[in-house]
Amino acid sequence: MGVVQTKDFDVAAEYAKLANNPACGAVVTFVGKVRDFGDSKNVSAMTLEHYPGMTEAVLEQIEVEARARWPLDDVTIIHRVGDLQLTDQIVFIGVSSAHRKAAFAACEYLIDFLKTRAPFWKKETSNEGTVWVDAKDADQQAAEQWQR
Repeated sequence: MGVVQTKDFDVAAEYAKLANNPACGAVVTFVGKVRDFGDSKNVSAMTLEHYPGMTEAVLEQIEVEARARWPLDDVTIIHRVGDLQLTDQIVFIGVSSAHRKAAFAACEYLIDFLKTRAPFWKKETSNEGTVWVDAKDADQQAAEQWQR
């Protein structure tokens, strides 16, 4: 399940939903947060925009791909948009599986492809002004590892 929303999410509640399956042997989660550096130094805030409809379709597609690669029970992808402040949560990815290796790999796969394929745009605000963040070569390289 992939959701794009402005409101914050509750990590404990999302974890509990994933862990509620009696067949579940492993739950792996990732939470991305607003930090005080990025393309700019002294980042004080961030604005995230997306392409409605297309973004959700990409999130659904990468979940389908992950499920085809690993035996997964449940998958949750939540990505926030709008104006965010330092330490705010941006993204939650949670995966449950009977097996830990599948859960770890699928969680990493999902964030790698979310960062390279989902149409999100990030603008950082710092004491130097605002800057739209370019795609990172490191993110592309991380996604390419899955194609080997």
